Amino acid sequence: MIDYAKDCWLRALASIEAASHLVDIDPDSAASRAYYAAFHAICACFALQNISFTKHAQLRAAVHRDLVKTGKWDGELGRAFDFLADIRDIGDYGGKYHVSKADANSAISRARSILEAVRNQEKDTLGS
Repeated sequence: MIDYAKDCWLRALASIEAASHLVDIDPDSAASRAYYAAFHAICACFALQNISFTKHAQLRAAVHRDLVKTGKWDGELGRAFDFLADIRDIGDYGGKYHVSKADANSAISRARSILEAVRNQEKDTLGS
């Protein structure tokens, strides 16, 4: 699962970069990419423990159960992931509702915080 974790990590890095480029031209897509940056980073973290998920809701629950409630992560990171999941729903499925540029920037900032937490937690395995 180490190779899978490293692939997830590379996807996280690519997604956060894409989000940064999209924020001015398509905030909906930027918010979605920010969510996926965090999603892939967290998947990498769990993959290193030989844990994988088939549904987004399972990963979201695991963030709170296995990272926040155990004290590995501050509660703010759990709330950041919740925000990202909610904003992604608007960006991807919002119909007439759209993500504002300010919310897209907030999503990118929160995703970066999650990537930093995963990087600090798994730096020996994932590298930069």
